[in-house]
Amino acid sequence: QVQLVESGGGPVQAGGSLRLSCAASGNIFSINAMGWDRQAPGRQRELVARITSDGTTNYPDSVKGRFTISRDNAKNTVYLQMNNLKPEDTGVYYCGLRQGGRWTWGQGTQVTVSS
Repeated sequence: QVQLVESGGGPVQAGGSLRLSCAASGNIFSINAMGWDRQAPGRQRELVARITSDGTTNYPDSVKGRFTISRDNAKNTVYLQMNNLKPEDTGVYYCGLRQGGRWTWGQGTQVTVSS
């Protein structure tokens, strides 16, 4: 069983920055992937960032160059640095961990970007 706890969300003005953190605990394998998704009201959940245990990252065009995902394997923690935030970045951000072919997700943290 894996548990994930996100932190760091909140309100921010457009152009500002936030750093999200997510700590994983439980039965965690050494080879895995971690990532962030988000969901805005009335919209489908979308991928924001992924990072593998060897540090390979992946971003959609909508956040590329503004968001940076990183991880501390010793702490089983993943981070999402978000810069130059836009109102369309508003949503609930979910942290996830993929291992054994299965994703486990946290409860989410709200990010609200005002113009």
